[in-house]
Amino acid sequence: MKKLGTLLFATVLLALGSCNNSGSKERFLPPSTGGINSLMVVMDTELWRGPVGEKIRDEFAAQIIGLPQIEPKFTITQVPPKVFKGTTTHSRSILYVEKDSTSLAHIKDDAYSKPQKVAVVTGPTEEVMIKNLDSLADRAIKEFKANEIAEAQQRFKRSLSKDQALEEEFGIQLNVPSLYKVGRREDNFVWMDIEIPKGTMNIVAYEMPWDYFSNDSTFVQDIVRMRDSIGEKYIPGPYENTYMITEKAFAPYVFPAEIGGKKAAEVKGVWEIHGYPMAGPFLTYIINDKENNRKMIVEGFTFAPSEAKRDYMFELEAILKTIKFETSTAAD
Repeated sequence: MKKLGTLLFATVLLALGSCNNSGSKERFLPPSTGGINSLMVVMDTELWRGPVGEKIRDEFAAQIIGLPQIEPKFTITQVPPKVFKGTTTHSRSILYVEKDSTSLAHIKDDAYSKPQKVAVVTGPTEEVMIKNLDSLADRAIKEFKANEIAEAQQRFKRSLSKDQALEEEFGIQLNVPSLYKVGRREDNFVWMDIEIPKGTMNIVAYEMPWDYFSNDSTFVQDIVRMRDSIGEKYIPGPYENTYMITEKAFAPYVFPAEIGGKKAAEVKGVWEIHGYPMAGPFLTYIINDKENNRKMIVEGFTFAPSEAKRDYMFELEAILKTIKFETSTAAD
């Protein structure tokens, strides 16, 4: 088996040797391949079946929070190093793990294709390899996901919606695929959706007063109150007196975020229909738009009963993260 150190040094030397002194010539890299949220793990099958493989599955196939059923962060395909050649090396996200006398835990960009992230972990023993995986996993997951978001956003650009509802109502722009259509537009509310095989994917936008969330201790309760009031007013269920609310059984997850160059809160949870058995996941960004003295709210939610929802919600996240503000994109 070709040693990893030789493999990586060869890659670096090839990259350096392909450029002249002026730097005018760049090494050609083929476009990366792979489904969204897929991860190729290159490692010996015996290692994969043991504690090292278990550690990888625990980290990279961990359950995504905010979904109503168990779904992994990445769909993993494991291959032994001897078959890692040719087009197999073009995968967009790669984790290369090898038992080696050298202890490594790092990430390389665009080693065999572009865009690409290759996380490399080696160690002389399984214990060291597991320790290196533990130190690298969070950063690798973050970089893999950012790469996947960027890839999804590039795909959107092939055919974008020309509807101006978001810009006219709120002075914001989103790169929304053209298949999404505005289904409802009112003062301070825009709802776009697209039909999927067994349901819908949805984007809503509205604004709240700057001081709506006045107390950190009640922030989560205020988010639920806000979503429930918007759902009752604008997002009806299938029958009279039914409407969208935040699931009552579990509080949503809230994380700090930055979106559109502004500080924000990212909220993940499950919606349900008051008075009717319907539910699904949602992702909300509450954005601090100081320039316009408001909280700008953009949300994606999906309804896809009995279907996996990870990739639907990932697409909505990728769309929401393209937000741009007309007045300013400077951070608060």
